[in-house]
Amino acid sequence: MSGGSNVIPVGEANAREALHAAIRQACATANVAPDQIARVCVGAAGAARPDIAAKIRSILAELTPAAVEVVGDMVIALVAAFGSSPGVIAIAGTGSIVWGRDVTGRTARAGGWGFAISDEGSGHWIGRRAISAILQAHDEGQQTELTAMVFHLWNLTTLDALVQKANSLPPSEFPRLFPAVLRAAEQSDPTARKLLADAANHLANLTAMVIRRLAAEAPYVPVAMTGSVFRKSADVRRVFYNALQASFPGIEVRANLADPVEGALALARKAGVTNPG
Repeated sequence: MSGGSNVIPVGEANAREALHAAIRQACATANVAPDQIARVCVGAAGAARPDIAAKIRSILAELTPAAVEVVGDMVIALVAAFGSSPGVIAIAGTGSIVWGRDVTGRTARAGGWGFAISDEGSGHWIGRRAISAILQAHDEGQQTELTAMVFHLWNLTTLDALVQKANSLPPSEFPRLFPAVLRAAEQSDPTARKLLADAANHLANLTAMVIRRLAAEAPYVPVAMTGSVFRKSADVRRVFYNALQASFPGIEVRANLADPVEGALALARKAGVTNPG
């Protein structure tokens, strides 16, 4: 476990520090030296861009002479869930994206265009929407458990201070509000529960777009989930599942969440991996 390594928002220096730390931890756990690694597969956000993939390969070359393949993070998640078989993976963590592949190998995606304009249903989206919900509740003269929880999390005492902080925050701060939304939802706060339901429905809509592009009619490609939003919120999983069943009766939505690292390992074991992302 390490810090954020998405080169675009965190910068090359921070990405280097995070990637080096993660590699050293993995090597220490496996009791191997970095120069003993034969092949590496990295699943990274933004890796479809050749310049980003090149930067990541350069960063890893500082630690290991291994052959390095860099693919999109959605690629390793899909492989983890379905191997080489058709399927759709819905990813909701700090950001979000849905990606799928049909039986012919044709792929389709929806969402994942960045926190400022997309990433619906993600931790960032939920955190930002939580602030909006607090302000809307205030405007309507209503109460929400979220207000006190966010005030405590950010060490604030007034709404003016909240507005000032929210408007000056770097994007990385908003996903940190997701646990507060979870706690409020566990206390049956209607605002928090609606936020989670809205996130699930947005993710289901993105997934439906990909399903329809890959299979116009039944049998539909199966669906799997991964990411911290799905992992930590049973409400999100439930609403997501129900929404897909309503649109695609009988569709397979796997209950067990995919672990993307398994996909990266599977790809790394294959010689001459090509970048499908």
